[in-house]
Amino acid sequence: MDIKTANAAPHQSPLYLFEKFEVGVIHLDAGRNVVAMNDFARKVLPVGEKQPFDKLVTSFHPERSKPKVNFLLDQAAGCPMVSSTPMTMIINIPEQVLLIKVTRLGDHLGATTGFVLVFYDVTQVVSQDAPATAELSAPVNLRLNRIPMVANHKVSFVDTADVLSLESQAHYTRILTRDGFHFCNLSIGDLQARLDPAQFMRVHRCFIVNLYAVASLEREGSKTQLLLKGKHREPIPVSRDEVVRLREALGLLVKH
Repeated sequence: MDIKTANAAPHQSPLYLFEKFEVGVIHLDAGRNVVAMNDFARKVLPVGEKQPFDKLVTSFHPERSKPKVNFLLDQAAGCPMVSSTPMTMIINIPEQVLLIKVTRLGDHLGATTGFVLVFYDVTQVVSQDAPATAELSAPVNLRLNRIPMVANHKVSFVDTADVLSLESQAHYTRILTRDGFHFCNLSIGDLQARLDPAQFMRVHRCFIVNLYAVASLEREGSKTQLLLKGKHREPIPVSRDEVVRLREALGLLVKH
């Protein structure tokens, strides 16, 4: 796991944070049914409500997370030479962001006997307390100040200040920074709920933009689109219902 904390204080180095993480461990059989779990997993997951033992592991995951968990297990179940590195994914649950790793278990012949799913609560790494003026109706009280990204079985974090836009890719999100595009396996809805609304706005069902990165706003016929600062100059569509709100946020209209 590659945690970028160049500006972190010495007492919050990656190693320090890693040592402080509690680890959730879940043992699955070859059919992906829950066999056992440790006490921290029982504490974090809705075990009492879902009663997942002897049931599929997805039985205690929200609907939006089930495809991701199945994908993770499918990849881990592949050829051991291809999937020798534990598969990694980020899942967002109320109040928490979990980093999940899955590895396959095999017998003396190499046949799959089950899986071990390990997760870390990385909320403290990627979040900060929302300001006291935050709307009381907000679904969470922690704002992301870093966005987790997954590539080559490694997790890294990009500061939200460096994010120019976010683009929905079904259950996942493509993150645009000054360095280019990155993959995040949280949905755009999960990210919207935790990003600072004073800095980020969802201008289209598929796009969230950093308001500080908007270079221009223009019309093309009946359509409104915006351009971002930097070398990535592809226009981003703005939904008709969001035009007025965006213009207000950019100081183009006086809010009454």
